[in-house]
Amino acid sequence: MKWSEMCIHTTNEAVEPISNILHNNGANGIVIEDPLDLVKERDTFFGEVYELNPAEYPEDGIFIKAYLPIDEFLNKIIGVIKDSINELPSYNIDIGQNNITFSEVSEIDWATAWKRYYKPVKISEKVTIAPTWEKYEPKSEDELIIELDPGMAFGTGTHPTTMLSIQALEQYINKKDTIIDVGCGSGVLSIASVLLGASKVYAYDLDDVAVKSTQINMKINKLEDKIIAKQNDLLHNVTVQADIIVSNILAEIIVRFVEDAWNNLKQGGLFVTSGIIQTKEQDVQLEMEKHGFSILETFHMGEWVCMIARKNE
Repeated sequence: MKWSEMCIHTTNEAVEPISNILHNNGANGIVIEDPLDLVKERDTFFGEVYELNPAEYPEDGIFIKAYLPIDEFLNKIIGVIKDSINELPSYNIDIGQNNITFSEVSEIDWATAWKRYYKPVKISEKVTIAPTWEKYEPKSEDELIIELDPGMAFGTGTHPTTMLSIQALEQYINKKDTIIDVGCGSGVLSIASVLLGASKVYAYDLDDVAVKSTQINMKINKLEDKIIAKQNDLLHNVTVQADIIVSNILAEIIVRFVEDAWNNLKQGGLFVTSGIIQTKEQDVQLEMEKHGFSILETFHMGEWVCMIARKNE
């Protein structure tokens, strides 16, 4: 089968919503090419992650590449994707240049080539993420290894928002905590929570593919008895009382369920939110404070923000 590679030149702010649009319209793989990755090893302690070619990256903004089957539906799907992306500015999302180009690739090329960029990476002081096809030996006795098979539809766990989330969890999780992971994706935050000491994690995602991905990865890491993954719309009808709620999704989504997060947290519980672009930080903070949360700390990495808020007693 032949595939069309759709390359969108956009902004960091638009990564999550455009990726969601592509996934919802049948993209069989999404690759993010961010020039910040080229210098990541120089400004963090995580070490070299990728074998990258600078010539493949834009000088400004980022490339999002998606793979669509070349069939009779392709032109219609492309039209829907373009229309959806063009609507994002109405939600105050900067889409940048929004230049879109196309090239044709074979199934073998796109299905396997992306894996060469995915290597074991140290995400925090304790946590390392390793792809299931890479042999990795821990460097110390207290290193925690997450084996991950993200599939083509989910991130590899090395995006700054995921890294910030895991760093926050590492700092704030207590032994035997109950965690809710809203928008679980590949399940990396759920798995990290258990490895860091949580006794139970309830993982929710509206996308059934995400739920299945989480279930696969929790089995790979032998944590089926610790994680419950279900399809759900945010926290609607969830009655679990948690010590920590973690959510790595868009700021525009976070502000929609702050009240529900308050209701699902124990007194003194924490709401750890990431996926927040800097320009949206104040919006999220104001919504948190409006519902009674106090902001304990914010972590920053590039343009991204992770916010830790406490349910005041």
